[in-house]
Amino acid sequence: MKHAVLAALGLGFAATMALAEPAVIYDMGGKFDKSFNEAAYNGAERWKKEAGKAYLDFEISNEAQREQAMRRMADKGANPIIGVGFAQGSTMEKVAKDFPKLQFAIIDSVVKLPNVESVVFKEQEGSFLVGLMAAMASKTGKVGFVGGMDIPLIRKFQCGYEQGVKHANPKAEVFANMTGTTGAAWSDPGRGGELAKAQFAKGADVVFAAAGGTGIGVYQAAKDSGKLAIGVDSNQNHLQPGTMLTSMLKRVDVAVYNVSMGHKPGVTVLGLKEGGVDVALDEYNAKLVTADMKKKVDAARADIVAGKIKVADYMADNACRF
Repeated sequence: MKHAVLAALGLGFAATMALAEPAVIYDMGGKFDKSFNEAAYNGAERWKKEAGKAYLDFEISNEAQREQAMRRMADKGANPIIGVGFAQGSTMEKVAKDFPKLQFAIIDSVVKLPNVESVVFKEQEGSFLVGLMAAMASKTGKVGFVGGMDIPLIRKFQCGYEQGVKHANPKAEVFANMTGTTGAAWSDPGRGGELAKAQFAKGADVVFAAAGGTGIGVYQAAKDSGKLAIGVDSNQNHLQPGTMLTSMLKRVDVAVYNVSMGHKPGVTVLGLKEGGVDVALDEYNAKLVTADMKKKVDAARADIVAGKIKVADYMADNACRF
């Protein structure tokens, strides 16, 4: 009887402790999209390993589930509650107001509330570096960009990419297409492949995909066509070894890990200087990245961090109006 009571008390204590653990709500496209959401998952898993605790998470399958999922996490006392993706901003604004004692964080958007940390990235800086690499790797002087959902954030990637391309080759031509205007644009590899093939047909020989799971189709099309592709968010070089020039790293994993370790209300900005964005160099693209390319990337990175190169931000500088 005594042991049963102690066991019951232990279970109660464990449940109470669990309530103070983080919750991650993924964006459309699924937890294992090999890109944006998966980076968030990896950050949560790193926290779990180091903290020795569990976390809650939820994959939404339609837009209507966002608020329901966030409120459910708040009712369970999860803390902090992390919304992955700009589309969760308006939902978080409502829910965070209703739960002022809980901590919330939003990735890729800004919610101005005292209990919310907003984490945004300088995607234009990482995209500049991969644009530079694309122009240097191109034999035709024509490169491509395939975006996911047509929103200012993805235009920010495109704008930085085009600046990097032109920095390396002012005469280069950039073809660009967006996949769609709804959340489905993040998980349509078939359409991604079609758009990439159309750009290859016009002479592009390197294509950068900033499109979540849709990019998988772009990378396959590049492999099939004997062309090069550039991944995004997570290091995707291993997906098609030999035809992945690089990946534009957006350290959503670092953002989720940092928020889980210590919530800081206000706006956190992660660029090259903060290690929030960069390019992926590993054994899978070692033969594609020349010494000269690496040297120029290193120089550009240093100049951006030092402020010698100012990469225009589509969302702030009225740049690259497409």
